[in-house]
Amino acid sequence: MITPRTPSGVLELLPAEQIAFQRMLDVIRSAYERFGFLPIETPAYELSEVLLTKTGGETERQVYFVQSTGALEKSAAGETTGLPEMALRFDLTVPLARYVAEHEHQLTFPFRRYQMQRVYRGERAQRGRYREFYQCDIDIIGKDELSPRHDAEFPAVIHQVFTDLAIGPFTIQLNNRKLMRGFFEDLGIADGDLQARVLREVDKLDKRGPDYLRTTLTGEGFGLSADAVEQVLDFVAVRSTSHEDALARLDDVVARSAGSAALAEGAAELKVVLDLVRALGVPEGDYRLNFSIARGLDYYTGTVYETTLDEHPEIGSICSGGRYDDLAGQYTKSRLPGVGISIGLSRLFWQLREAGLVHAAESTVQVLVPQMDPDLLPQTLALATELRQGGINTESVLDGGKLGKQLKYADRAGIRFVAILGPQEVEAGTVTVKDLRRADQFSVPQDEVVRALRVELAQPLELT
Repeated sequence: MITPRTPSGVLELLPAEQIAFQRMLDVIRSAYERFGFLPIETPAYELSEVLLTKTGGETERQVYFVQSTGALEKSAAGETTGLPEMALRFDLTVPLARYVAEHEHQLTFPFRRYQMQRVYRGERAQRGRYREFYQCDIDIIGKDELSPRHDAEFPAVIHQVFTDLAIGPFTIQLNNRKLMRGFFEDLGIADGDLQARVLREVDKLDKRGPDYLRTTLTGEGFGLSADAVEQVLDFVAVRSTSHEDALARLDDVVARSAGSAALAEGAAELKVVLDLVRALGVPEGDYRLNFSIARGLDYYTGTVYETTLDEHPEIGSICSGGRYDDLAGQYTKSRLPGVGISIGLSRLFWQLREAGLVHAAESTVQVLVPQMDPDLLPQTLALATELRQGGINTESVLDGGKLGKQLKYADRAGIRFVAILGPQEVEAGTVTVKDLRRADQFSVPQDEVVRALRVELAQPLELT
């Protein structure tokens, strides 16, 4: 006999927790749609040559390849060479690039899409890190150009999502890669590759601290002077405290600049974004400048975002993203700039559960209709149908048994109401409704049971 077990690196939940997870998905989807984003889905696997636009590197070592048994037989016989034809997607950005390039002439630009699907990475499985996990992405893709004004929408969406999720106070942190690159140019760090590597190290500041940054940036492979590193540390320590303070800090950075055009452009873009974020109704206490936010991915070119929970900084970023110049340069000659954010929901759910911020949810079943008498099965099924048609999630008991056993089942399954239709109720034309949470019951005419249960379900549950 084979021992049943899940593979490592997956989040498999029992129904009560799956309901809580699904409700988070529903909240995120609702917020995305409220801001005018349209849904798409792409296949779990893509052609390897499309997915892996660059050979080698960390990404390729984490990709799961897909082969049929027939392809494996051909490979064993030496009839095929090279990589397998298919590979599982490791994020939603590369499939989006392929999707937009392929359907470019059928889409309306700017193209606003949301996508909420599983992705797969062959990472070392550990607590809270998964090989299969949900990403919830939104992006706005332009044709030839895309105004920085669109960057301001994402803090507004983030604010809506995490307000609706109600998981505690949070802060949306913003920066701009142009601003940072311009600052490095002023320091004499002009080489693009060196700038990118410094940015990747700066992005680790909050996790590893300033001493790590001093040692790394003055060490082998970087060779920055101690004075330059201290200037970097002073720069990345900037955090604004209000909207006006953010604008003043940008003015100060520009005033201190040696004339970098990139720095001036980044500061101007951030001013546009900040003013529109406020115009979109995001409270100024919920967003701030953070000059240490760089995002490790090199394809970000402008505004970047990270969001953290104020009372749980140990969780780290719960939503991140940014601006990129050319989404689909590997697949089309058209220039398709864009901006987007991503929520890694599987990891976020696990972290929130560990922190006690989300809990198992009650059953989605609202009413159980037990079987009191096998001869009354047609009537109890008709009652269940009436409740469902009235918009009430209802489960019917088909096998019967003692009422106490059926009530115990409802209680263990998290079903609050039981609608009883026994011989006495049929004779009286009534239904007995038991509220298992309040340990109460009442009788109601059968033609009023839907209305009565709707009233009960609409009231907040207050237990004493």
